[in-house]
Amino acid sequence: MTLDLDKALASMKQQLSDYCQQQHIDNPIVVGIHSGGVWVANEILEAVPTKEELATLDITFYRDDFTRAGLHPKVGQTNLPAIEDRHVILVDDVLMSGRTIRAAMNEIFDFGRPASITLAILFDLNSHELPIRADIVGEHLSLSEKQRIKLSGPAPLAVSVMETD
Repeated sequence: MTLDLDKALASMKQQLSDYCQQQHIDNPIVVGIHSGGVWVANEILEAVPTKEELATLDITFYRDDFTRAGLHPKVGQTNLPAIEDRHVILVDDVLMSGRTIRAAMNEIFDFGRPASITLAILFDLNSHELPIRADIVGEHLSLSEKQRIKLSGPAPLAVSVMETD
């Protein structure tokens, strides 16, 4: 399977621009989830009508699998401006089960109550375990149970499909 990263990013940019215009969203806060979501957010930030710098979110301690044996997380930094009554565009690289997005929204709400959260995803794998759907999707994919998306970056940003055991 060959993935067209540039096409997926271009699609996200166009959708975000259109979405913000249609919803009358001006100067939203763009939040990338560490680490792939931050990389994607950096690529699409120019398409969003905002003067805000990119915000980042590390959801490590909000994950529901944090206490499982063998988990050795790499903890990044959360950097969010005041979000009360602001529109937030939450960006991640892959939407699979929905658990990462649930954790991210929990953390966002610990910082305040945004006016709205728009979910922008580079690749939606259509394998949701939670009722979470993206508003903006670069590309919908159907992978086998043994395949995973691997985003590497940030420069250059690249994507591949990996086979698991």
